[in-house]
Amino acid sequence: MQLRYTDSWYVRRVSTFEVGVVDSDRDLEGILALQVANRTPTKDGFVTVVHTLDILRAMHALAPSIVARGADRSIVAYALVMPRATRELLPILEPMFALIDALPPGSLCAVPNPRWYVMGQVAVAEAYRGRGVFDALYEEHRTRYRETFDVVVTEVATRNTRSLRAHERVGFRTVKQYRDATDEWALIAWDWT
Repeated sequence: MQLRYTDSWYVRRVSTFEVGVVDSDRDLEGILALQVANRTPTKDGFVTVVHTLDILRAMHALAPSIVARGADRSIVAYALVMPRATRELLPILEPMFALIDALPPGSLCAVPNPRWYVMGQVAVAEAYRGRGVFDALYEEHRTRYRETFDVVVTEVATRNTRSLRAHERVGFRTVKQYRDATDEWALIAWDWT
C-alpha cells in the first residue's frame, strides 16, 4: 500500500484502485451511477435509498464521503458519510435516526453520549468485488473520522446476508433488529473507542 498526498488529503493506493474522499461533482455523479447499478438485489447485495446530486452535495458539504477510484479515476466504490445533520436531507431515514437517538446508554459503545455518524450506504462495482475494496473503504472511514467520532452506525436489510457478513468482518456488531414498512433491518455499529 502506498500513500500519495494531494492538496490537503491523501489517498491510499491499493492494487488497481485508490481510496480517498469525494472531491468533485464528477465523484458525486459516479456515486449516483454506481447506486443505480446496485439497486436490483443480487447475490452480492443491493442498495435501498436513492439520492440526488443536490442531496449528495449537501451531505458532502458536512463531511465528505469515502470513495474508491479505478485507474481512470472513475468511482468504483463508495461508502457515504452522514453526520446527524444530514437526517433532514433524507426523510426516509428519519426512523433510523430516531431509533439511534432512543437507544439505551451503552448500546452503541462504552462511551457515554458517544459521537456517532451514519454510514449511509456502501456499494462496490461488480468488477472490483473480492479485491478488498469494501475493507479499504471502511479502513479509510476509521482513519479519517475516528478523531471526530466514537462510533459509526448503519443499517442493513437482514435479507442482505452478504452485506451483513462483510460488515461483521470489518468490526460491526448488531445493536438491534427491527421491521418497518419497507423491510427487516439490522442496526449495526462499529465502536472505535
